[in-house]
Amino acid sequence: MKTPAYSLIIPVYNRPQELDELLTCIQLQEFRDFEVVVIEDGSTEDAAQIIEKYKASFDLAYYVKENGGQGFARNYAFERAKGNFFIILDSDALLEPTYLNEVDKAIKADNLDLFGGPDKDHPSFSPIQKAISYSMTSFLTTGGIRGKEKNIGGQFHPRSFNMGISRKVYEATGGFKITRMGEDIEFSIRCISLGFKSGLIPKAFIYHKRRTDFRQFYNQLHFFGRARINISRFFPKELKPVHFFPFLFFCYYVLTGLALLFFPSLGVLLFCGIIIYSLLVFFSAIINTKDYRIALLAIFAANIQLFAYGKGFAEEGLRKWLSNTSA
Repeated sequence: MKTPAYSLIIPVYNRPQELDELLTCIQLQEFRDFEVVVIEDGSTEDAAQIIEKYKASFDLAYYVKENGGQGFARNYAFERAKGNFFIILDSDALLEPTYLNEVDKAIKADNLDLFGGPDKDHPSFSPIQKAISYSMTSFLTTGGIRGKEKNIGGQFHPRSFNMGISRKVYEATGGFKITRMGEDIEFSIRCISLGFKSGLIPKAFIYHKRRTDFRQFYNQLHFFGRARINISRFFPKELKPVHFFPFLFFCYYVLTGLALLFFPSLGVLLFCGIIIYSLLVFFSAIINTKDYRIALLAIFAANIQLFAYGKGFAEEGLRKWLSNTSA
């Protein structure tokens, strides 16, 4: 049997409808030398019926395992995949028909071992999803580091929603070392530290659905803040000054709240800083999206993102500090 050029790795946890939409996109790929490996990671709502719809369309393998988290679900797929390159996709992604064409061209042109693509919002996404997408990629919230060719101080660090590795990278690393809490960034840093070449493929983007309401978004970004500290347990030098920005924002919010309670005049002055920041987000989002509704929602998304990330960063940082002092 011929070895496929690419194995598309998709872990799934209780998302059969989203998997259905992603597999439809894969079915329409112009580049056809691939297989798909779906890992059902302990779902209570499985995708078995969805899988049956596509088995005649392309090489599709489906495995069911006990829940162990997305990192180890990907490792499970790596062990069983047949391709020369593995492409990891989140189940809530959508692809253009040219996606694999762009990946294949870039790998051959740049001789990449480790690669990734950016994420965008799809025209069909809700206004909240588009506002969250703006917030997750804006210079005003991330410092412009997400989805850029150069990471701060080094090569591009692919993220697992749209990430690829060569088989030799897997064989050298053994896959993911941790299953959650920044497992993809830890993996990217480890791959680069071994000398593998990493690069961003701008045209190999996905449409990333993200969260559909602000409560889910808050929980996700709180987790991301904790994950950044967790990564520093493995690579302390990867904790950069820009990563403290959401923490400072969180502290500013707490200080503003306390000042409003005990020193109202100072509290009002501090609150004006939040208003000014929110106006900057609003006008930036207007320029970016050309939609006033999305720009208004972006104010909430940006403030939630920084506050939640900063809070998670602070909580996990305190845990790390307490762990170090008691050791």
